[in-house]
Amino acid sequence: MLPRAALQSLRPSTLAPHLRQSLPCTALQTRHASSARRPPPPPPASSRPSRPPPPPRQPFPGASGQPKQTSPGTSVGRDHTWKPQDGVKFGDAAAAAGQAMPSAAGAVDAAEDAVTTPISGRRPAEGAAVGRDSPLAEDAQQLEPEAQKLDADEPVPGSVRDTAHNAQAAAENTPPEPAQPQEPLPDLRHGIPSTFDFEYGSGSKKDARTERPSEQHDGVDITTTPPTSDNQRDRGSRDDRTRDQRDYETSLDRRRAQMANWLYASLLLGLTTGALYLARPLNAREEPPMGLDPDAAAGWSPAKMWARVRARFAYQLGYYTEPTFPQLLPDIPAAQRQPFTLVLSLEDLMIHSTWDRKHGYRTAKRPGLDYFIRYLSQYYEIVLFTSVPLAMADPVIKKLDPYHFIMWPLGREATKYEAGEYVKDLSYLNRPLAKTLILDTKAGHVKNQPENAIVLPKWLGDPKDPAAGGLVALIPFLEYLATMGTEDVRAVLKSFEGQDIATEFARREALAREKFNVQYAAEQARKPKYSIGALASGLGMRQQPTQGMVLADGQSVAEGLARGLMMGDLVREQGLKQYEFLEKQIRENGAQWLRDEEEEQRKAVEGQMKEMKRGAMGWFGGGGKE
Repeated sequence: MLPRAALQSLRPSTLAPHLRQSLPCTALQTRHASSARRPPPPPPASSRPSRPPPPPRQPFPGASGQPKQTSPGTSVGRDHTWKPQDGVKFGDAAAAAGQAMPSAAGAVDAAEDAVTTPISGRRPAEGAAVGRDSPLAEDAQQLEPEAQKLDADEPVPGSVRDTAHNAQAAAENTPPEPAQPQEPLPDLRHGIPSTFDFEYGSGSKKDARTERPSEQHDGVDITTTPPTSDNQRDRGSRDDRTRDQRDYETSLDRRRAQMANWLYASLLLGLTTGALYLARPLNAREEPPMGLDPDAAAGWSPAKMWARVRARFAYQLGYYTEPTFPQLLPDIPAAQRQPFTLVLSLEDLMIHSTWDRKHGYRTAKRPGLDYFIRYLSQYYEIVLFTSVPLAMADPVIKKLDPYHFIMWPLGREATKYEAGEYVKDLSYLNRPLAKTLILDTKAGHVKNQPENAIVLPKWLGDPKDPAAGGLVALIPFLEYLATMGTEDVRAVLKSFEGQDIATEFARREALAREKFNVQYAAEQARKPKYSIGALASGLGMRQQPTQGMVLADGQSVAEGLARGLMMGDLVREQGLKQYEFLEKQIRENGAQWLRDEEEEQRKAVEGQMKEMKRGAMGWFGGGGKE
């Protein structure tokens, strides 16, 4: 506690006017201990002075003439630390609540709050009376802070503080910008519009709604939105519909489009170069492609160039669509093979395969198939042509024909692929089409040569099916074609078009037999009953024919006709004899034939293994030399 003399010396009346305002209110107001212990009763609420409203803010020019902040700041330090002698002021809260303070300290605080001083930052209104007990009563008319009046807080020109004061004054004195009309929102139904042009400034097409002019303010780039006219606002929905698709492109989309353009250009250049290369004339060492006219092999006319492009392009694609070899069957002299070629399908003609969960895969052989193949092997070069890959069909063929009456098996590799279908093109067989015949169950397989084909109904594996014997029923017709010297089988097949060949041929043969029997009866009626030939025949002497056709077994056709047999009967009789002889050989020697074939195959495999081993030893042991 300070002595009473020190307290008396610190009274505000003894201080200089310019120092009174710098001292805090707690230093000017001293309280006696007796008054603190016995606070006077608070004055009534009606007698409390009301706090005047603060005056409007006015800018005070500084010593330099520049506008300064209007707050009563000061550069003289003030001690705002609470001290025990200051006490707790409840005057403001009690006045706001309209309640009386029950202590003398409250009355003192209320009196202090009623006094308006420049130091506390409150400015009394003009004409307002100041309390007599205020320590600054004589200086109440001085409203401007003393530090600001003396420019004690004036910043140094060019300093950071001066720059901050100037920026703050300019910001406070800047008039507000007029409100800009809101522009219509973009249509986001097709994605977010690209901002590439706006960000990098490389766009050539400007949009009034996306373009933003730039302004510089205190070194900062501020982007503002230009005003939008009423006409543009009215057609907002129409602008959304007519927005260019490029507005929704990103930089990645543009790079992709650029790469696609380069790709298209490269592709076009490659196609042009390839077309010119395929259209070049053929040289002397180049083999002409299949289907190319010899007259189109040279020359630069558009028609000849197009013909060469088509022929060469088809030749390149032929690896996937054409048969494996242009000649599927080897060249064999006509004297060493049968004159006619019979091509047979495998699936649903000779066999039928099924699969079920109980038995798995099962294969049924058509009834009479062995007789059909072995009997007709006397007259035809039999070729098996299937649309199944040969690797899958080969085990079935070995089981089906162990004695190799089928001379040439062909699989899917030999077919021609056209319009999603495998076609058995007979022109690749290296056999004359006039003497080639094919049996199949699907018309699409023989669509290239339908005049050479006999299409039979499919056999579905039922041995009791009436169609199961349709294959054997064709033997008389096929035998007739091969033995009667037919020049072109296509002309004969055309006469049976739209009819069942087996049934129609049997009907025609029956009519020919009736006619032959009538002629034979007439000839027998004209012959004399007693003649030298009849006497020799009765004695067992056979008369040798002087001329006429003789069959393979030495039997004369004229002699057969004399016995009342038709030419077809004689051929069939000879064919049955040959078939019976063949069956006898199979029964007696078939097992030995199979063993010999198996032994030959084993030796062939061993020989190949030895060759491979010898070659490997030569490469690894002799440096690549045998």
